[in-house]
Amino acid sequence: MALSVSAGGRCAYIQPIMPSTFSFPRLWRISGALLAASGTIVGALTAHLPDARFAEGGRAIAHNAMEVQMWHALALLALGVSLSQRPTRLIAAAGCGLLLGTLLFCGGVYYTALTGHHAAHVAPTGGSLLIISWCTLAVAWALRA
Repeated sequence: MALSVSAGGRCAYIQPIMPSTFSFPRLWRISGALLAASGTIVGALTAHLPDARFAEGGRAIAHNAMEVQMWHALALLALGVSLSQRPTRLIAAAGCGLLLGTLLFCGGVYYTALTGHHAAHVAPTGGSLLIISWCTLAVAWALRA
């Protein structure tokens, strides 16, 4: 919350940090659509780029990451469409975790597929975040009445 203090020392107004147009369901719908679009591009690239563009075994690795990306894009789209009201904190955390985990996991795997180098702990961190997010989502739905 941002506070504005008047000359008399009283709080004039409290303004939320996030704009009123922000919503997690909207973020997840937009992110899911963009992940699906970029996943389609990656699918085309893995099908049509010459082998020399990939590290050894990189084409199959990139294709597997693309499948993970597409499944999580669909999950984010479904989560965004199914929630018309404000999500609980657990659902918000799970949705954000799915988004960040997908970016980290797939980004790390794509980097490895193209360069042959491992991006430290990026992909394992993203994968762990995906697992935790799915479990968090299960708990959140179990707690919902």
